[in-house]
Amino acid sequence: MRIITSGKNMEVTDALRDTVERKLGKLSKLFQKDTEAQVTLNVEKNRHIIEITIPFDGAVLRCEECTDDMYTSIDKAVDKLERQINKHKTKLEKRFRGSKLIFENIVSTENDDEKPRVVKTKRFAMKPMPVEEAILQMELLGHNFFVFSNGDTEEVNVIYKRKDGNYGLIEPEF
Repeated sequence: MRIITSGKNMEVTDALRDTVERKLGKLSKLFQKDTEAQVTLNVEKNRHIIEITIPFDGAVLRCEECTDDMYTSIDKAVDKLERQINKHKTKLEKRFRGSKLIFENIVSTENDDEKPRVVKTKRFAMKPMPVEEAILQMELLGHNFFVFSNGDTEEVNVIYKRKDGNYGLIEPEF
């Protein structure tokens, strides 16, 4: 696996680069050699953020961790990625047989008896509204996301609150 490390608002030192490569190296046995992992290290005030993205065969493994120490963030992010892969081994294996993932090296922690299931279905009327009104509705409900019919485009959109306090808008693409 090739690891591409970059920095935002900081310079990536050799020690940080070596740590990232050593820690992510644990996961390299799970991927073919030509798989590319993109790692972005970022510092915002006293928050040390790492984002790891591993695209393969039309799917994307991604995680983000934020702590007050970059080395701790790196450890937590790699652990989180490993848990994601192990948890979803069976699903990944069914979908990506013959892919860039090497399934023999993944230890499955998924229990067939405890598969997640839909436990609640919610229906509601969607009146067309502008994005600003959708944000207001989401805030009034105290939710992190809100599904609405966009009055401008007449399509179903999702507005969500990002970790940085801003909002994201998901629009369908046809």
